Amino acid sequence: MGAAHALDSSAVHYEWNNALAPRLTIDPGDTVVVDTRDAADGFYTPASVHADVLARGPFRGHPLTGPVAVRGAAPGDVLVVEILEVVPRAPFGWTAIRPGRGLLPESEFPKPFLQIWDVSDGEVARMNGEVAVPLAPFPGVMGTALDVPGGHSTMPPRKNGGNMDVKQLVAGTTLYLPVWVEGALFSVGDGHGAQGDGEVCVTAVEMSARVTLRFGLERGRRLPEPRFRTAAT
Repeated sequence: MGAAHALDSSAVHYEWNNALAPRLTIDPGDTVVVDTRDAADGFYTPASVHADVLARGPFRGHPLTGPVAVRGAAPGDVLVVEILEVVPRAPFGWTAIRPGRGLLPESEFPKPFLQIWDVSDGEVARMNGEVAVPLAPFPGVMGTALDVPGGHSTMPPRKNGGNMDVKQLVAGTTLYLPVWVEGALFSVGDGHGAQGDGEVCVTAVEMSARVTLRFGLERGRRLPEPRFRTAAT
């Protein structure tokens, strides 16, 4: 039975960079409860309005909690990440439309739009008290550090995982991430309360989250890119 750890979101980073010092070092088999910030880094509140979408300013990167170093992890290994639980860490979430971004035509969506969701019961996301969407929370970003020096954007998915936004990465799923540097240097963030098969407007039901993960290590497996196994497979 591995040890249990906790990692708060008091300090985050906004890029993949293998020069970042680990905030926590664990052993294979250990469990970590990780607090994450939402993708807007706490900018929105339940009182936010549509105009705040443009007032937020440029995106600087997903705020990620970590890195977590795993003792013994080395390039060529696979980090096994069992997703045990994902729950909202605040009573609200949000979805935003910013004209010109995503696949929604600007001619039909010419103005910024912000939807604040009530996720306080942990079961559904409620819109204006009239629409309820079942919660199926997952982290939009999970990844290991890259083997290329310098800072790299969190926006695209990469061989290390990253901004995969795969809605099946819920509790019960196991994620397999290639290890590219010593210690793996795992980070997580961008909690989603619910999402369809993609983010047509660029955002899901975004939320801060508490993510419970158990880490394992498969030595010498050498995956070229991430894989995952759902609870049903």
